[in-house]
Amino acid sequence: MSDDQEPIVNIQIGNSRITLLGTAHVSRASAEKVKELLSTDEYDSVAVELCPSRYNSLIDPDSLARMDLFRVMREKKVLMVIASLALGAFQQRMAEQFDIEPGAEQREAIKAAQDSHRPILLIDREIGVTLKRVAHNVPWWQRFALFTGLIASVISHEEVSEEEIERLKEGDILETTFAQFADEQKALYVPLIDERDQYMAARLLEEVLRDGHENVLAVVGAGHLKGIQSYLEAGIQNPSEKIKNLDQMPTSSTWPKLIPWFIVALIFVGFGIGFARSPELGWQLISDWVLINGGLSALGALIAAAHPLTVITAFVAAPLTSLNPTIGAGMVTAAAEIYLRKPEVGDFTQLRKDTVHIKGWWKNRVSRILLVFILSTLGSAIGTYVAGFRIFGRLAG
Repeated sequence: MSDDQEPIVNIQIGNSRITLLGTAHVSRASAEKVKELLSTDEYDSVAVELCPSRYNSLIDPDSLARMDLFRVMREKKVLMVIASLALGAFQQRMAEQFDIEPGAEQREAIKAAQDSHRPILLIDREIGVTLKRVAHNVPWWQRFALFTGLIASVISHEEVSEEEIERLKEGDILETTFAQFADEQKALYVPLIDERDQYMAARLLEEVLRDGHENVLAVVGAGHLKGIQSYLEAGIQNPSEKIKNLDQMPTSSTWPKLIPWFIVALIFVGFGIGFARSPELGWQLISDWVLINGGLSALGALIAAAHPLTVITAFVAAPLTSLNPTIGAGMVTAAAEIYLRKPEVGDFTQLRKDTVHIKGWWKNRVSRILLVFILSTLGSAIGTYVAGFRIFGRLAG
């Protein structure tokens, strides 16, 4: 059945009933509907479209203050952190426009469940797994387009009417941001939307079968409602096995990991050929390598508004780190920036608010360190290829 404003579907699973409430994540009407439904004693548990990490950040906004920047860089999660901040910034900007807290309907569901001592069921897949499966499904050039599109959504000042949000009921902030891609390409639609529909349906079944909840209210993005409904009605033979399969990280091929080493080998071969012809040519090739690679990495650090000494560090480090694929220029430049401009507690606590606006990314020391990491790494990567072509161009000349 359907409510006048918010879509509602009831599904019977044995002796249990699952009520799916479709919401918009930046919607006053959705938050009010959740509050209305949970003001009764009809439901014995509440399921929310959140994964553990998103749930923790929602109930513990200061968790970012405990972020270990070095660990983020070591575990290669910089892009994921930036993507999460950008997603949050996009949602926050829309929420500020309509004077409503981001994810208000999820907060309302959590608060009502806590106040009445009802179990809270986290049914969505970890956002990190979803983003990695999305990246695995699309070619590298489209990953860049997705990332830049995400950043562009933060920069944009275009306003959206509340009526349009209520009408569209975009599933969640991921679909809202990537809608132009997801609607057109199955490779993106499957991990971003369809797999999560399956995952949430399996999680609901798992909770009902394991703990015997008799009446579950599931608060999900309206864009997921139809998919979850269809999978629940079709039935899932082994929910736990389905969850395990959808939680698997994609395995990458071995050969892309060998490319950096192959490029390094070619560069050293080029140096060797140059010195074999003449010392002057050899030193000229090394000079090209240092100036181009170091120069572009330093330019990236400069664009990120790094400390002058960090910019110099980028120039010196990039030509060396590019010859050792186990460590990137970004690790060195970010470490230098942290040492020279150590973030304060206030930078961490203000991180979400500062990254709502483009200037804040450069103002906040934490987000600026992330930018220094990304842009100096990007500059060094471009410099590696440009310098490589320059070296072999000289040898062929």
